Amino acid sequence: MSTIYKSLEGERELLRMYRANLAGWPVPAEHVRVPTREGETFAVVSGLADAPPVVLLHGSGANATMWLDDVAVWARDFRVHAVDLVGEPGLSAPSRPELGTGAPALWLDDVLDGLGLADAAFVGASLGGWFALDYAVRRPERVRRLALLCPGGLGRQKVGWLAKALVVRALGRGGVRRSAAEVTGLPDGPVLDGLVLTFERFRPRTERLPVFPDGALRGLRMPVLVIVGGRDVMFDSRGTARRVQENVPDSTVVLLPETGHAILGQTAAVADFLTSRRR
Repeated sequence: MSTIYKSLEGERELLRMYRANLAGWPVPAEHVRVPTREGETFAVVSGLADAPPVVLLHGSGANATMWLDDVAVWARDFRVHAVDLVGEPGLSAPSRPELGTGAPALWLDDVLDGLGLADAAFVGASLGGWFALDYAVRRPERVRRLALLCPGGLGRQKVGWLAKALVVRALGRGGVRRSAAEVTGLPDGPVLDGLVLTFERFRPRTERLPVFPDGALRGLRMPVLVIVGGRDVMFDSRGTARRVQENVPDSTVVLLPETGHAILGQTAAVADFLTSRRR
């Protein structure tokens, strides 16, 4: 059993759920396994082989199926590589490269090399947004453009929600459900059901995400899109928006005032950004 899961049965249950969801991938796809210094990394690759490449990096406690509602649109114009982050409940290795060091970028070097990509556009959500932004700071020559959904590492990371969540979770499964709904802003339904099951079985990363300094943001020269939710209980969205607007030269910021941490339904907005001719 991997130490990122709470039990062997929990690991098996989540992987069964993941494989069932993968079977519903809406467009033809290849399943690719790439050797890296952090262990094998799994990716779902869709779209025409000669189309411009896009790399998708999901959030904590998720996997490539986070993009099920988006990939059919994005694969019309791009070769889309939905990567399972290492250390998360997908089919990649359970290792967790230390944040704030060069290790995450070295892992992504191996991923891109293994996928045959000299560079790509990146779309990242939450923890995946942090990985993508870190890579853009450290490897700007390999990042064509950057779309970030509720990214970490920009606005203040809030902690008040955690103490409240621990109290609520002590009430059992119903408490876990209430906690997950409050943190993400998701309504009742299959997505929330899957999230509750995941965090009953999985041990997420708990360290604070390192914050990128203003100087690092000013050095970004690729187009950057940032979409944040005004009701995000995990990150200070308005602080994120302000820092991007003040420091990133070629940036577009969208604040969704009634949205929580889970940024859904932005398929068209991201597609428009990725296909824009703006440098």
